[in-house]
Amino acid sequence: MRAPQKKFPPTTVLALTTALAAALTLGAAPAQATDGRISTAFVLPGAKVYPEGIATDPRTRAVYVGSYADGTVYRARPGRPEAEVFLPSGTDGRHTANGLRVDARGRLWVTDSTAGVSVYDTATGARLAHFEVAAGAPARFVNDLAVTPDGTAYLTDSVRGVVYRVTPDQLAAGSGVLTEAYDLTPVLRPRPAGGFSLNGIVSDRAGRFLLTVDMVEGELFRIDLRTGAVSRVALTGGDLKAADGLDLSPDGTLRVAHNTTNTLTRWQLSANGTRARLNRTITDPSLQIPTTLAHTPGRTLVVRSQFDKGGPMSPGEGTPTTFTVAAVRGL
Repeated sequence: MRAPQKKFPPTTVLALTTALAAALTLGAAPAQATDGRISTAFVLPGAKVYPEGIATDPRTRAVYVGSYADGTVYRARPGRPEAEVFLPSGTDGRHTANGLRVDARGRLWVTDSTAGVSVYDTATGARLAHFEVAAGAPARFVNDLAVTPDGTAYLTDSVRGVVYRVTPDQLAAGSGVLTEAYDLTPVLRPRPAGGFSLNGIVSDRAGRFLLTVDMVEGELFRIDLRTGAVSRVALTGGDLKAADGLDLSPDGTLRVAHNTTNTLTRWQLSANGTRARLNRTITDPSLQIPTTLAHTPGRTLVVRSQFDKGGPMSPGEGTPTTFTVAAVRGL
């Protein structure tokens, strides 16, 4: 089914294109991988998918992928070469599907950059809860999210430079306004009005701290969930420029998708989350502007957004014929 082309507010388009196109000229990205560790995991049906978010459900091994173009959420079942539509375009008024996460109880969280976040039952597709940025708030871009072991969700706003919070009690209530939990603007580098900063966010397995990345400056920040203190993580061996999605394994391995450079990196995080050392880099044009990733046993699933082919990075270009999720070994 051909998805309709969405029109986004000028501030949203400006913020996205400025951040993603910063510092390089983008060319066409061929689908053929030059790195033998990269293959295609499954295909996403549709003519204008432009996928961005991904989440895995360890209970069922299903994989969920969201479309930035129209908010469709796809589900890929184990062993099948093509995903299916799980939540159709426009479900509950959703315009985009940026960050996705399946929590410990099997609920699917889906952010809509233009509004907030919705929570769905993965068995039925029913919406269980919905939270929005306060009415009258300045320009926003609700991007990615993490869920801590106690069931609290934290969401980044790429334009406002804040992290929102949804508690289990709020989730049980079913709806409400997103609460600003942490304001990182005092520690972020100056940026143009409407420019991007925060993007991916993850939690450590014990729920002690969050990590979130400033994709433009390439800096990683640690938020202490006990004290509220915000600090820069000391990076050794590289930086996190163009970093989009993050994935943190229980053993402290941090995997990162760098969108415009078609790069994936792997870092080893210190036990307290204050330091990270780069230990692996994979760069290949077949990653096709990777926006995020999810590590599963034996492979890492990577979203190929193709934002530079008729998407938000170059809306005048021709549309790709196929959208896929890559499987990467050895990351």
